[in-house]
Amino acid sequence: MCGIIGYVGCQDAKTVIISGLRRMEYRGYDSAGVALVTDHGIEVRKKAGKLKNLEADLAAHPTPDSHEGIGHTRWATHGGPTDENAHPHLGPTGRVALVHNGIIENFAELKAELERAGATFLSQTDSEVVAHLVENGVASGSTLREAMMAAVARLEGTFTLVAVDAQAPGSVVAARRNSPLVVGVGEGEMFLASDVASFIEHTREAIELGQDQIVEITATSVDVTSFDGSPALTKPYHIDWDLSAAEKGGYDWFMRKEIFEQPKAVADTLLGRIGPDGSLILDEMRIDAATLRSIDKIIVVACGTAYHAGMIAKYAIEHWTRIPCEVDIASEFRYRDPIITANTLVVTISQSGETADTLMAIRHAREQHAKVVSICNTNGATIPRESDAVIYTHAGPEIGVASTKGFTTQLVACYLLGLYLAQVKGTKFGDEIHSLVRELEALPAKMEEVLKDLGATLDLAQQLHDVSSVLFLGRHVGYPIALEGALKLKEISYLHAEGFAAGELKHGPIALIEDWLPVFVVVPPQGRDQIHDKVLSNIQEVRARGARTIVLGERGDEAAASYADHFLALPTVPTLFQPVLAILPLQVFSCEVATLKGYDVDQPRNLAKSVTVE
Repeated sequence: MCGIIGYVGCQDAKTVIISGLRRMEYRGYDSAGVALVTDHGIEVRKKAGKLKNLEADLAAHPTPDSHEGIGHTRWATHGGPTDENAHPHLGPTGRVALVHNGIIENFAELKAELERAGATFLSQTDSEVVAHLVENGVASGSTLREAMMAAVARLEGTFTLVAVDAQAPGSVVAARRNSPLVVGVGEGEMFLASDVASFIEHTREAIELGQDQIVEITATSVDVTSFDGSPALTKPYHIDWDLSAAEKGGYDWFMRKEIFEQPKAVADTLLGRIGPDGSLILDEMRIDAATLRSIDKIIVVACGTAYHAGMIAKYAIEHWTRIPCEVDIASEFRYRDPIITANTLVVTISQSGETADTLMAIRHAREQHAKVVSICNTNGATIPRESDAVIYTHAGPEIGVASTKGFTTQLVACYLLGLYLAQVKGTKFGDEIHSLVRELEALPAKMEEVLKDLGATLDLAQQLHDVSSVLFLGRHVGYPIALEGALKLKEISYLHAEGFAAGELKHGPIALIEDWLPVFVVVPPQGRDQIHDKVLSNIQEVRARGARTIVLGERGDEAAASYADHFLALPTVPTLFQPVLAILPLQVFSCEVATLKGYDVDQPRNLAKSVTVE
């Protein structure tokens, strides 16, 4: 989950690296460090805490000139967030510096072997072991690339490794296994990074790196091989967003900016999906229609916020296609021994496309001969590359750790997939699909309506930011929204927040209700009379026990409003599409509460944006 950058070129390396780390700090902010190749050897600076601590140290103690270096911002796994455990790590004589993202599973065995040979270690990390292995290799006469190749042959686990050698200036060498790494191709300069955001101000040309590949960059060249040294195929691509998309643009938080970017992000996700005859077209759907028609079960696999999108997808897909659909937390998927056949379609949802548990789920599914469709926001990431098909969400960069536009665009991509399957299988008439597509295309404007009328939501945050607990209730697709609303609040404000299926209220959770406890309730549109009326009964149950009810419901729903202490009105949409609107006030409420409590909204404690280790 760490952020890594490497640079070779004509610019000041320290400036380039620090700027890149700043744009990747969402990947980890327990510590940060740089290693610069200078005329006097390798200069390493690293500090525990956020990047600003490293920047202050560099300002107080300037470094020699350098045009080559590596940098790292850390989410701690092995060893606590201390100066000693911060990256980069040096080899035994300081000739090689190395940064690492991932986990080396056999590090203890390797460390014991090195210690028996006389090595001493300065940190508690698994990463320092690799620095020793690589430096031992170059000390024995190998090139940095050869030493890296020999080192990775001994490693078990997940890793991106990037290293420099003081005695071989002018190149940076990296290795990748199950962890993100991309090459940035500039004019007389090259970049390596976990995320294209780190070099977007310098170039928008990039190269995807595949699994088990080693890359060496110089200022003018990129050389990629497999771990065994054989030539490797690479895929260049152009990044379709610019620097402004990775900046705050006048907002106090990236999260707030990304909340307000959602109407455009949803519109971009829908762009180009409709053919001249009104039929759905999914350009990245590389599974033929005959195979899709043979599908008899669908399993959606995801983590965190993406899992909540998957829960909503289940309602839509089953309703439109009549295919049984299961939803699994990715970290549990393989271990329950799921029943998978060649007629199973596995749908994975991951904003980054690098989520480790989801990636392992894909590999398990493909071993069972299932077809895999991924929903992803990151071009060229590992998960879409290893899937049979992909639906890109085109949301642009999401920097805030708490996902907002990632969630709503994932929802829309799930809707598109469900309708496409209904089209292929013939379970919906063409005019029905066209009508639903028109409703999807109307969502961005309705999202704008919600985001322009947030006064009541902001007032609620002012009134409730000092409470100790908040509950969220919903039925049908409102239940996953209750879970997501609770997750957003606990992620960034550290409040106790729980989401429940409203029908389960009487089976235990109602014991939590006490005087003036805030309870958010998502009420379905009035057209769903049975569910609608049952949710109204749930509101009355909590009100009768003293709860303060905050009701999200369809504009004009007087029955729901009459039971609400606070009513947040939503535009009218079909029930299955209501989550796209209902989540918006909950995102804004969470962001405002965290702001009022004085917390760092974009970088909440203990979290990182992309979970690239199991």
